[in-house]
This record gives sequence, C-alpha cells and structure tokens, in this order.
Amino acid sequence: MNQVRASGIEQAWAALGGDPALLARIGTGGRGGALPARLPVMELARSTVAVCSLAAAELAARRTGGPVPRVRIDDGAVATAFTGERHLRIDGRAAATFAPLSRFWRSADGWVRTHANYPHHRARLLAALGLPGDAPDDVAVAAVAASFAGRRGEEIERTVHAAGGLAVAARTPARWAADPRGAALAGTPLVAGERLDDAPVRRAAAPGGEPVLPAAGLRVLDLTRVIAGPVATRTLALLGADVLRIDSPRLPESPDAHGDTGFGKRSADLDLGRPSGRAALDALLDDVDVVVLGYRPGALDRFGLTPRALAARRPGLVVGRLSAWGFSGPWAERRGFDSLVQVATGIASVQAGPEGPPGALPAQALDHGTGYLLAAAVLRALTEQHDGGGSRLVTLSLARTAAWLLDELPAPAPEGSGTGSDARSRSGSDADTDGPCDSYDPEKWLTETDSPLGRLRHALPAVAFDGSPANWSRPPGPLGADRPVWLAAR
Repeated sequence: MNQVRASGIEQAWAALGGDPALLARIGTGGRGGALPARLPVMELARSTVAVCSLAAAELAARRTGGPVPRVRIDDGAVATAFTGERHLRIDGRAAATFAPLSRFWRSADGWVRTHANYPHHRARLLAALGLPGDAPDDVAVAAVAASFAGRRGEEIERTVHAAGGLAVAARTPARWAADPRGAALAGTPLVAGERLDDAPVRRAAAPGGEPVLPAAGLRVLDLTRVIAGPVATRTLALLGADVLRIDSPRLPESPDAHGDTGFGKRSADLDLGRPSGRAALDALLDDVDVVVLGYRPGALDRFGLTPRALAARRPGLVVGRLSAWGFSGPWAERRGFDSLVQVATGIASVQAGPEGPPGALPAQALDHGTGYLLAAAVLRALTEQHDGGGSRLVTLSLARTAAWLLDELPAPAPEGSGTGSDARSRSGSDADTDGPCDSYDPEKWLTETDSPLGRLRHALPAVAFDGSPANWSRPPGPLGADRPVWLAAR
C-alpha cells in the first residue's frame, strides 16, 4: 500500500522547523492548470510562497505581540510571480532572457546544456573550443554544434569547466542519484539551519515605534546574483527591510534581471579588491542584521564573508546562503544555474517530449522556489532569534530543491500533466520554453510602475497575508546608483 505523502506546504514548513499548528492559518485557492508539467511544479511553487508568507506572518506576530495573521495564496499570483521575468516589460520592451549559446546541444552520446548569458561565460565557452570570445552568434552557434556533436557529454563538461565555462551533460534521475555529485545530497535537509553562537537576543526596532511589517527596521546586505538570491532579498524588501544589494564593478549584473528582482532594494557597486571598497563593506557590516550570500561556495571567503567570520564580527546576525550544487560533494564549488541543475539532476529528462532534446520546466522553478524558501528560512531564523538569541545560519541549494521536486512532493494533479501543447517547448532553448498554459490569464496579477529604468510592467507580489503590502515600496533603479550606506542611523 502506497503511503500518502504530506503536502508540499506541510513538508516545507516542517523543513523550516515551523509549528505545525500554524498551518491552519494558510488558505489557498485560484484557478488550476497553471505551470503545467510532468513534475509537481505548481505544488512546489504554491508551497514555497505559502510557507514564506506564513513565516512573515509569524514574525509579524512575534514583533507586535498580536495573533498570527491569516495567509492567502492564489495559484494565479504564484504562477505569474514564478514566470515574472517573462512578463517583465521595460517601456514596452521584453526583457532579455536566454542568449543564443544558452541551450541544448547534441553530443555523441546524448545531450549537453550550456549557459552563456553573461559575456564572460560566453567568452570562456568559446575559448574552450579555440574560438574568439567576440565571434558573431551565428558563427559561434555553428562552431559549438559541430564541436559538441563528435564528443561525449562528460568530456564536454570537463573541457568547458576547465576553461571557466558552463556545460552540463543531461542525465536521468537514476544516473544522477548514483553519481557522487548527486549522492552528496542524499540525506541532506531541504533547509539546513544552524545556531552559530549564544549571542544575546537582539531585536531591531522599526522606525517610528512598533513594526508595521515583519522586516521593518532590519538591514539586509544582499550579496547575490541572477534569480534565486535576488528573489529572496526582494521578498525581504517587500516585508519592510532596508535591502542594499552590492555588486562588483568588474562583474556587472544583467540590467534586465535587476529590473525584475530589484524591486524594493537599493544598489551599490563596491570593489572589494580596493581598500576603499573594503572600508565601505566593513562599515555596512558593523550595523547589519541579515547577510544573504548567493555566490558559489568559497568565492567570497577571502573577504571575510564566511558565515562564522560574519557572526564573530556581528554577534546576533542571521546569515542566509544558497548555492547551485550544495555545500559538499565534487561539484560544491562549481558555478551553476537553474537550467543546468534541471539537466544534471534528471528533471530535463523527465520533462522530455516523445522526440527531440530534453525538456524544461514551465518556469525557472528551482530558482524561484529556492528563493522563497531562503526568504522563509531567514524569517524563521529571525523569529527563533527573537525568542532565544544566537547568530543563525540557514543553507539551501538548487540541487536539493530539485531532489524535493523529483522525489518527495506529491504527484501533480491530472490537469497539470504534460509539458504544454506548444512545440517550441522541445526546441532546446529556454527562451522558447512554454509558460503557464492557457487555463489562466496572468494579466490580473500584473501591474505597471514608473521607475528610473522606464515604465515597468511586472508581476505583483505573490507573498500575501493579512496586512501584507500589495506592491513594493520602491521600484528598481540603475545598478550601482546608490551610496553604500544604510538609509538612516539607529
């Protein structure tokens, strides 16, 4: 007899260490059929947004002394938020998504996926093949296709990685689970939490007295990139935190990506290789409440940005961190992106159509889902810290979220089966991947906002509870346009 699995909301809330009695505060609804897939993508999306909303409501209650507000989750709002980068318009222009060299390729023994959205990754991929980094797209596509067609997938992985690029061979779930890279995740929690010390209780006061929002008065240093980390910090900004994103002037982020995930935040450039940059970072760390780390493991260690070093410097800190492949195993320190994790872990194999290359999920669900879980974990750590003090560390990875989707969540309802009717979903390019099916209209959950970047059409927040904001307090501005200081003295 098959054991009935707990719902995704129950699983995620348990992973966060939440009180199961609070689950009664969650209400869900909305039209079904959004985010259709062979895997339970809508369950993952709904669950991560629901527990993030509940964690926010719980912290709000702890800070005000009132009851935990009721949470209300709408599937349409969730699906629209999970595909927000596709809905984004900047003065009517669609945001750039996947570059021509970010796609599936035939190899001698199957399929390979590359990621080359950033110029430096594109140049490294081409360097692995002996091509100049400024080769035109049409020339580069033809050359990569010809080179990969005669080589085995794992050889391509090694060669491109050695050049600093990103390429992953497509695997089945069984092959990934048996591989040391996948086996390293076995038995690891979906959300890992750790108390780093016995720092006394430190409760941030919201400006003007009692907090209106759960994160009001909190200062969050955002050291993340791309989607997952920025979704987490965008959520904390929605909930009232002063979120300051830091980027290196040597490693610029995509302006369009920031146009989607930069809501509610400020953005500053700091060159940590210069004394002035280190001094500015030190000043920020002297009065920070939360640090969120989204670079590959080890990348920021030389700047003293390990969780334990941060906690020693600022007792009572909450540190949230995420990675693509986890924090142990052969690939722990490798770069990675949602699309590559889908391919390596076997998700793309499950999503494949009857012919053609591996498939893709109807959203970058590993990114978005891990982002909401990370925000939820930070909020729960703040709640626990409010009660018992201690510096806290929470840890997540895209690959562990992928295992949750593949092996642990309840199977999708029949209406969510399939990969969508659009034949483009089997083209091999994420730019062509199906979005939500036609059974719901995202327009209800889209709005327009004027910003320094132009007129933005964007998804509304999916996180919702009694008293939560309907939109962010500020639109995104240009990357690096703000001073690296907190908004107000405390």
